[in-house]
Amino acid sequence: MIVTSCEHIAGKRIVKTIGLVKGNTIRARHVGRDIGAFFRNIVGGEVVEYTKLMAEAREQAFDRMVDDAQSKGANAIIMVRYSTSAVMQGAAELLAYGTAVVVEDA
Repeated sequence: MIVTSCEHIAGKRIVKTIGLVKGNTIRARHVGRDIGAFFRNIVGGEVVEYTKLMAEAREQAFDRMVDDAQSKGANAIIMVRYSTSAVMQGAAELLAYGTAVVVEDA
């Protein structure tokens, strides 16, 4: 599966546009991570606990988007974007979305 944020893939041509595909996840903060983040906030620096949480969320949303595209017969996804939003106090949604297409060598 080719996945790109561009609208074209070098050396390929789009032969079919399937449409929007997406994957999302909602993650809540973890009490153990919050304690570590609290102390890191006092001394400054990267909040590694939340960096890891968001990286895991992005990966899961990405994988779900790819699964959606594959289930629709796509072999590539173009114009991929990420979006986040707060769902409730301490929980956020991460959404990955793009356009599923079928490509062939140019």
